[in-house]
Amino acid sequence: MMQAAAEAWNRQDYQRSIDTLEKASRLDPANAGVQLDLGRAYGMRYDYASAEKCFEKAVRIAPNKPDMLAMAGLQCRSFSRYEMARHYFERAIESPGASPDTFVKLAELYERFHFLKEASELVNRALQLDGTCAMALLARARLDRSTGSPQEGERLLRPLLSQSDPNSWSTRIRGWYELGAILDRQGRYDEAMAAFLEAKALIRPNAGPHLASQRTAHQRLREAQSDISGAVLRRWSDAAQALGPPRPLALLGGHPRSGTTLLEQVLDSHPGIVSAEETPIFFETYLSLKRGLPQEALMLSVLESASPHVLQRAREDYFRSMECFLDNPMGDRLLIDKNPSLTGLVPALVRVFPEARILIALRDPRDVCLSCFMQPLPLNAVSSMFLGLDTTVDEYVSVMGLWKALAPRLQNPALEVRYEDVVEDLEGAARRVLQFLGVPWDECVLRFNEHARQKLVRSPTYADVTKPVFKGAVGRWRNYQKHLEPWMDKLAPFVEAFGYRA
Repeated sequence: MMQAAAEAWNRQDYQRSIDTLEKASRLDPANAGVQLDLGRAYGMRYDYASAEKCFEKAVRIAPNKPDMLAMAGLQCRSFSRYEMARHYFERAIESPGASPDTFVKLAELYERFHFLKEASELVNRALQLDGTCAMALLARARLDRSTGSPQEGERLLRPLLSQSDPNSWSTRIRGWYELGAILDRQGRYDEAMAAFLEAKALIRPNAGPHLASQRTAHQRLREAQSDISGAVLRRWSDAAQALGPPRPLALLGGHPRSGTTLLEQVLDSHPGIVSAEETPIFFETYLSLKRGLPQEALMLSVLESASPHVLQRAREDYFRSMECFLDNPMGDRLLIDKNPSLTGLVPALVRVFPEARILIALRDPRDVCLSCFMQPLPLNAVSSMFLGLDTTVDEYVSVMGLWKALAPRLQNPALEVRYEDVVEDLEGAARRVLQFLGVPWDECVLRFNEHARQKLVRSPTYADVTKPVFKGAVGRWRNYQKHLEPWMDKLAPFVEAFGYRA
């Protein structure tokens, strides 16, 4: 039954998967693992109340309560319910026998909630339990860097990175990335690059299937770029009335590391706007349109085959899922779906939502590629491209090449916003964006960092957006110019097209 539930989930038959897990739970009510899987399934479908009921049952029947509380916290974190995850980890550390790793996982959550003092205390407690705990040493080094003591962070990391224990493999990868960030902060750029390369050397043996998958995705983007013409987009726009009343929606896309999080936090500070940060909801919408079609079906054929009825249902499901995810009725506020990963699905977005406005964050392509290369990301198809500067540039060219080709064909209102303009003149850039979105001016957007401190930011840049605008990341690529030089010619058309100096 567990196998059948997993297969149903992989077919996007989510309700059948949940029903099967419910039946398994009734057949084996003392199985905490089934409850954990069932709770995760509910959470992935935005039914957080049902997820919590399952996790609570798993905790009640589990023989090892601290471990089960920590596992429930991990499951909540996997579907981005960080508040719920925090609740379980806090209970776990109060239980006798909690592991050092559990203290560190809670500390990492506290960092996201901007509780740096409390996070530091938790890391210290973990090190008191086990002074060699790799996760705790890494967290201590990261906190030292963020609080202005990078030398101390480096001192802690060096012994950790010299280990060869296979159990610390993933932590050592993150440690090399952290050391790279510390060295970069100190202006030791060649040493920083060497540290990043060490991290990537540990990951690369496992990256082959992911790289192959993303190369296929690049081919699909090239086909979409060729197939989806201005005439097709006009026809979709003309059919908008058949899909029901327009919804207040804007996509905030662009390549990752282009300033989307900064711009989203500015806009989310406005009382007439609500933002959703990097959810999988529109990906699920697109997958629902593919249901019943061959796996290799091209984007154009998927979107052309969708009937008005299917598109109407997709629109309703999207907003229903968004309201569940946000746990906040949107009313007549404008929804900003901030997700750089949706840039490659702009044709699908405008097919389902012909009324949507498109905001694309731009940043100097050289800074974007360098920043992607330096990020410690979990291994997946996209992040596998960031294991080398050459493939990082390939990823940028693929995603932004599609946008550059589609932009003049779109019927939807679209606006490009440069990161450099936002940090140079926040008010001017904010006024231009709000005018484009049809939202009145509000001074709140200039205090976005205060707003960000009062909410949880899911992006990897969660620490940066709680600070006032700073210009230190502009032109950072020049510190690594010799490493980027072999691929400058590939980036040159984008540097020029987006108005940057060679």
